[in-house]
Amino acid sequence: MNPAREDDLYAIDISAAEWRKSPFSSGAEQCVEIADLPGGAVAIRDSKHPEREALRYTAEE
Repeated sequence: MNPAREDDLYAIDISAAEWRKSPFSSGAEQCVEIADLPGGAVAIRDSKHPEREALRYTAEE
């Protein structure tokens, strides 16, 4: 990823993001959660530790 693009992704405020469980979680309580970001990017976090920094990926990634 382009470092400038990565900085742009991490500059997005996700405090009010709408998180959903991954369709691959099979309904488990401990899973990955996904939030949509502008431009088709996504943020991904561990549902057991939502206070930790979410990882962010472009649509291409």
